[in-house]
Amino acid sequence: MSIAKVLGARSRNDGYVEGNGWLVSWCVGHLVELAPADAYDPRYSKWAYDDLPIIPQPWQFQVLPDTRKQFNILCQLMSRDDVDTVICATDAGREGELIFRLTYDLCKCTKPVKRLWISSMEESAIRKGFDNLADGQKYDNLYAAALCRAKADWLIGINGTRLFTTLYRVC
Repeated sequence: MSIAKVLGARSRNDGYVEGNGWLVSWCVGHLVELAPADAYDPRYSKWAYDDLPIIPQPWQFQVLPDTRKQFNILCQLMSRDDVDTVICATDAGREGELIFRLTYDLCKCTKPVKRLWISSMEESAIRKGFDNLADGQKYDNLYAAALCRAKADWLIGINGTRLFTTLYRVC
């Protein structure tokens, strides 16, 4: 809400704040995640050594049930006719970039993106950040690195856990 306050957006709505020409909303943790193994093939709901390795092609994503409402609000806001640019104001870093981009992509938004890169929520830092918004494409490699890490974690986690569980009959 610090950003909304600095921008003069004070009218509270369901899932966002509006005012002074701004719409300010938020991501609730990870709104979008890599789909579980059984989303690719129902047989993966049971763990079997012969199914390994599981390597998704293409990768699928899902909206979490607990965050679907906020995800839908963000999609509606991004698709509004009066919105011509989307500002990514998630945490400055790899995870923040991933959270925003997965949401933006799954909402099928194609509007230009600007990036607010700040490390403090103090009013002066927020104002300075808005005075220096960067083109979102500047952070494409950061997003690629975050997505690569997420996919690697998925591959190692799913395949490694299932491998050792089936080999050593842990379950």
